[in-house]
Amino acid sequence: MFLPSEWHQQAFVQLTWPHKDTDWAPVLADAIDCFCRIVREIARFEPVLIAAQDTEAAKTDLRKRNINLTSITFTQCSTNDTWARDHAFITCIDPELQQVLLNDFQFNGWGLKFASHHDNQINQSIFSTVSQLYGTHRIEARYANHLDFVFEGGSIESDGKGTLMVTSSCLLAKNRNNTLSQQDIEEQLKEYFNAEKVLWVQHSWLAGDDTDGHIDTVARFCSPTSIAYVKCDNPDDEHYTELNAMEQELQAFRTAEGKSYTLFPLPLPDPCFDEEGNRLPATHANFLIVNNAVLVPTYGQPKKDEEALNQLRKAFPNRQVIGIDCQVLILQHGSLHCSTMQYPLA
Repeated sequence: MFLPSEWHQQAFVQLTWPHKDTDWAPVLADAIDCFCRIVREIARFEPVLIAAQDTEAAKTDLRKRNINLTSITFTQCSTNDTWARDHAFITCIDPELQQVLLNDFQFNGWGLKFASHHDNQINQSIFSTVSQLYGTHRIEARYANHLDFVFEGGSIESDGKGTLMVTSSCLLAKNRNNTLSQQDIEEQLKEYFNAEKVLWVQHSWLAGDDTDGHIDTVARFCSPTSIAYVKCDNPDDEHYTELNAMEQELQAFRTAEGKSYTLFPLPLPDPCFDEEGNRLPATHANFLIVNNAVLVPTYGQPKKDEEALNQLRKAFPNRQVIGIDCQVLILQHGSLHCSTMQYPLA
């Protein structure tokens, strides 16, 4: 049993659909446009699962934009928000038994910052649909709610070979698992995911990030030997000191074989702000790997966007690298990867 890497062959990708009772209400039409663009691109490569409070409304949203529903499955459930990365199952597989193990960790709204009572129950609502999509494979759900362990999919990276990468700012935040030490949490991760090594990033920060510093906003495995990460070249930017310290950490990390990682720096986007003038956590590191492609958030900054796309083309030479405008997503402090969750093929 192991936690696959994101480039492992996938069975499907889940999204949780926006609706008028979410924080998307002021920009709902634009948010739905963005979600539809994401679905359109994913569906070119693999099936899609959409969890929606109103499945007929979600179907209408997609049909209006001429998106074929043939490879899309819909399932109904009550939802607070749309960040599937953090409330969806985190899926392990046992290739010998062709067994799928669905880990349903406790989701508490990123440390009790936002309502999450519906989102924390989504997995129990959609379990039968997920099982049907996996077909004949043996399915087991492990509901970690009963083990009192708070954990979000955006807070972990896996190389698929036993090495995990996380940030201390998130996993050691007192609003998650405040009775557990770093050693306790590392032991939990190794147990849940049958991992051998955990790389702890001590320096990571993006202004406006509600997650306490998810790893998927700053540093991502691209292969067992390479990492893409956010780099800040501007000494006058508030991120400069912290992101340079993170870069030094990544340079010091070693693979299981004791070798340095190949690093692919992604440019920190120019500052983006909300209506109140607060900086938003725009990041190209929040990309999604799907079968044969990488979907990359862009922010209406041609030079920075193209630089990031080019770096990821180097990191993923055998995949299409596709940019998707996600300016509306960062208004709610998330981006493309945050709004999706992949399910690996057994």
